[in-house]
Amino acid sequence: MNLPDRTLPGHWVREAITQYENRLVRYAARVTGDMETARDVVQETFARLCGQEPASLNGRLLPWLYTVCRNRAIECRRKDRRMQAIGDIAFDTMTDGRDGPSETLERRETVGGMLAILAKLPESQQEVLRLKFQEGLSYKEISEVTGHSVSNVGVLLHTAIKKLRERMSVAPASCR
Repeated sequence: MNLPDRTLPGHWVREAITQYENRLVRYAARVTGDMETARDVVQETFARLCGQEPASLNGRLLPWLYTVCRNRAIECRRKDRRMQAIGDIAFDTMTDGRDGPSETLERRETVGGMLAILAKLPESQQEVLRLKFQEGLSYKEISEVTGHSVSNVGVLLHTAIKKLRERMSVAPASCR
C-alpha cells in the first residue's frame, strides 16, 4: 500500500482539499445560490492555493480559504445575478434521511420559515451568522474573512440573533 509522502510538494494542498472542500462548496452555494457555480468557485479557490507558499499563509489557512472563496463567490453572484432559492440546499444539509414523511415536511416548513426570516436580515448579518453557526469559524476568523473588526463581528452576530428571536416569536406557527 502506497501512503502519500507528506514531504512532497503540494501534499498540504491535497490535505486542505480533503479537509475543507465540502464546507467551502456548501458556503459558496449559499452565497451564489447555485451549486455548479459554487463548485467552480471552490475549484478556483484551491487553484489559487496551489500558487501559495505554505509559509505565506502564516498558519491561517482556513480564513484564507474562506476569504478567497467569499470574494470569488460574490464576484460570480454579481456577474450572474441569478438568485435561486437556497431553501433546498439548506434543507438538504440539515436532513439525514432517517425522518418519516411528516417529520420531513415539518422540518421543511420550519427551515423554510427560518430562511424567510433570515433572508430579511441585512446581508452582513446573514453572512456572519453563516460563518459562525454553519461553518464554525471563530470571531477572529470571521473578521479576517469579511474585513469587519472582531468587535463589529460580535455586534453583527448579537444584533442578528436578537432580530431572529424577535421575528421567530411573532412568526406564524409554521415558521417555528
